[in-house]
Amino acid sequence: MKKSTTKDVQSTTHQVFSIFDIREKEFRGKPLTQEERRALTNFDKYRIRELNSIRDEKTYHIRYRELQVMANLGDYREFLDQKYELE
Repeated sequence: MKKSTTKDVQSTTHQVFSIFDIREKEFRGKPLTQEERRALTNFDKYRIRELNSIRDEKTYHIRYRELQVMANLGDYREFLDQKYELE
């Protein structure tokens, strides 16, 4: 069995940037790509729609935390998917 090397690990991993990372980049005054801007817009619209549709406080807080996790840990490219593109 071949022993893994640092080079092997580096070639199989990739950097994941979250909505939080992109928002931080924007706050620092760095230019965003069109893709990054679209992901932020999609996430913000999706978050507002999701939270506005909830009628009870407990469910609201649970969903709020779930959306925070998505923004902080998920790959921002998830929000480029057509299902998040709202008008």
